[in-house]
Amino acid sequence: MAQLSDDCFAFDGPLLPIDEAARLLATRLGVVEGCETVPLVEADGRILAGDLTAPLPLPPFTNSAVDGYAVRGVDLPTGSAERFLVTGRIQAGATTSTAVAPQEAVRIFTGAPMPDGADTVFMQEDVSLDGENQVILPPGLKRGANTRPAGEDIAAGQVVLHAGHRIRPQDVALMAALGFTGVEVRRRIRVAIFSTGNEIVAPGTKRGPAQLFDSNRFMLMTMLKRLGCEVADYGILHDEVESIASVLKRAAAEQDLVITSGGVSTGDADYVKTAVERVGTLVFWRIAIKPGRPVAMGVIEGTPFLGLPGNPVASFVTFAHVARNAIFALSGTRTKPPVTIPLRAAFSYRKKEGRREYVRASLRSAEDGAVEAVKFPREGAGLLSSLVETDGLVELGEKTVRVEPGQMVAFLPYSSLL
Repeated sequence: MAQLSDDCFAFDGPLLPIDEAARLLATRLGVVEGCETVPLVEADGRILAGDLTAPLPLPPFTNSAVDGYAVRGVDLPTGSAERFLVTGRIQAGATTSTAVAPQEAVRIFTGAPMPDGADTVFMQEDVSLDGENQVILPPGLKRGANTRPAGEDIAAGQVVLHAGHRIRPQDVALMAALGFTGVEVRRRIRVAIFSTGNEIVAPGTKRGPAQLFDSNRFMLMTMLKRLGCEVADYGILHDEVESIASVLKRAAAEQDLVITSGGVSTGDADYVKTAVERVGTLVFWRIAIKPGRPVAMGVIEGTPFLGLPGNPVASFVTFAHVARNAIFALSGTRTKPPVTIPLRAAFSYRKKEGRREYVRASLRSAEDGAVEAVKFPREGAGLLSSLVETDGLVELGEKTVRVEPGQMVAFLPYSSLL
């Protein structure tokens, strides 16, 4: 567990640019201690604990890249086709002591080890046979063609993956090719999450006429799991400062991070704010982002606390751009901003200078074949349909004040945010 100082999140400046918020999280949150070794099939999405070094080269031996005939490079035909004597046959997986003499060829198959002396392979479709033991090879092939030299892909001793890397399926393939059966990764970040408010009830329970089913908690839990976190659900807490403070203190002692949504503004009915201040410290980062509003950052007995906005869209966006960075920092992975896709806007929009805005949009193909972003027709940070019925977010930078149809904009698919 990362033990933080009470003033870890202190910030007295004006509106905080989202990139600066990400930098501050990366520098002020320490890496949670603890590692474990997992089988390769369970490594996807985990964070590599240390540099991974190749114990052998890839490929480990020089082999043929095609089905064909292996020859010596010094014997390659130049002006016209030449006849070679076929003296052997090597299949993939076979060991061989076959050597190639001048004007000789060896029948070879993809992945089979090259015979001694041979360094070039003719593809079988480029040659013609003359009886059972002779092959006619055409001129023009370059020496070394159609072979895979030992270590061509990876050299022995090379660092192939660095500590902090978030493992992907292709990384698992590489580790398997190098002979690994398991890999040391950082333990999963344990995150506590709960909802507060007398106005919300759990799905499946009886809802009063002035109550809503809790949605944010379920959205945030699934987003956390997609980032590889272990989620501890503390349920729904009533609007009672003492009980909220008690749960906050217990969650901080048991988990690595505490996240809530709503109840942390400056209003009289924001009980979470009061409860956090009772058992820890709390500051508000006025992040220059829309949708969103001040994000609460705090420390409870050394454990970080993050309070997201209550509106679902604002909660989604601030999770993707704030909480995600906090989790990466705690897990020791390198934070990379999601890569935007340039495409054409099919909408008009105006915004204030000085803040970054995220416009919910769907993609469509225009008549000329170009991909366009279509803005969701309604505004409002409380519209869950605006997240469900769109494909991602159009990111409008701080200096942008206006968008017109046909203008190129930066698009973030939802898949890039998790």
